Amino acid sequence: MTATVLAGCLVLAAGCGAATSASPAAPTTPDKPPAVTDPVTTTPSTGPAKSPKPVKPTGDAVNVRKVRWTKAKPVSKGRKVQLTWWSGVAPCTVLDRVKVVETAKKVTITLYEGASPKAKDMACIMIAIEKTTTVTLKKPLGKRKIVDGTK
Repeated sequence: MTATVLAGCLVLAAGCGAATSASPAAPTTPDKPPAVTDPVTTTPSTGPAKSPKPVKPTGDAVNVRKVRWTKAKPVSKGRKVQLTWWSGVAPCTVLDRVKVVETAKKVTITLYEGASPKAKDMACIMIAIEKTTTVTLKKPLGKRKIVDGTK
């Protein structure tokens, strides 16, 4: 009986050993890196592109910080400047104020954003939207350079 059990164990062990050695373990890293697809865009592929959302300063934001703008365009014969930038969704991210410093050679414009007091205890989604605001200058822009105040 002992011999039979011993023989049975040996056969079983031999069967398990053969099965393991017959099929090698799968590699832990692939031979080739995974395929990468093009990034997803939020702009629709057909129809006109969405224009930036116009906003006005609220003046009551909390946790205010400077924000870089991406585009500054003179409008109204250089008496105003239209600014465009990427931002978060209101009321979690709002334009608090715009600071304009004019000299003879340049116009420095700084955007300040923060959270609206209405956003207290609110879950905020992390999505970027393009916003725009227009500021009026004391004098027409002329040949002066427009500078981002965050730099």
